[in-house]
Amino acid sequence: MSAEVKSGAEDLPARMRRAAAAVHQPAAGAAAAASGPAVTSDLSIDEVLLLHGAGWEPVELVCGVAVCSVPAGAWVWGQGEIAAASDAHNKAVATAAARILHECARAGGSGVVGVHVDVSVQPHHVDVELVGTAVRPLPGVDQTWAAGHQPFMSDLSARDFVLLRQAGWVPVTLVFGASFVYAPRRSVGAAISQKTQNVELTNMTEAVYAARESAMERMQSAALRAKAGGGGAVSITEGEVRFARHAVGFTTWGTAVRVEPDGHRRISPRVVLPLDDAEVLFEARSLRDR
Repeated sequence: MSAEVKSGAEDLPARMRRAAAAVHQPAAGAAAAASGPAVTSDLSIDEVLLLHGAGWEPVELVCGVAVCSVPAGAWVWGQGEIAAASDAHNKAVATAAARILHECARAGGSGVVGVHVDVSVQPHHVDVELVGTAVRPLPGVDQTWAAGHQPFMSDLSARDFVLLRQAGWVPVTLVFGASFVYAPRRSVGAAISQKTQNVELTNMTEAVYAARESAMERMQSAALRAKAGGGGAVSITEGEVRFARHAVGFTTWGTAVRVEPDGHRRISPRVVLPLDDAEVLFEARSLRDR
């Protein structure tokens, strides 16, 4: 027994040196994976695995940011659309979109999925931030995409992207539309006579409808320019402008898609039954009170 312990103690430094050498010399199976840069993604683990199952892989976390100024005096009282604010929004969106696609191409991606859209309208500028994960087909898989398609941008989740591909459709790009409109003032007589009544503020209603029509038309026009067949997962924000109560804004965006040359493919729905038991789910902090 003592001889075995002594022998093990004598071999310990040698074994440590071999272990340190192994750390710097990965196994042959891991050499290919270690040859490229590490992958950064905001996708969940199951989304990454789902992408791999469909023949795609995440490449890099990419972003596009743009801040465009709104000229002084743009928000003062007026009539019709606040063109300076609408133009600033659309320019910021276009610039941010071009930058995120540039980062995607530089990282070797074929497109961006799961784009998070953050638009902030301030009195003197419009801030647009786009963040998503660049993805590409695995080697030998879906090579028609790499050969014949421009890089795409989509706010669809990885699950929706895989489902879209299985159905024979492809995302094209994110399309946006925005419009900011003055809400006309009520006359003094109308404001006095209506202050004790429950009446519709038609000036605000009409302004919202005007902003909506312009924003939706711009988004649809962007989809047509991208040669898309339609749009999906459309998001909308609307209402009074926080710092200019006499103005309303309507912004909308969504992923433009089109069908592949092979046409639409019917896919069978799958029923998924979650196995989480609500009775056993609890917060660990609740144990402190016991």
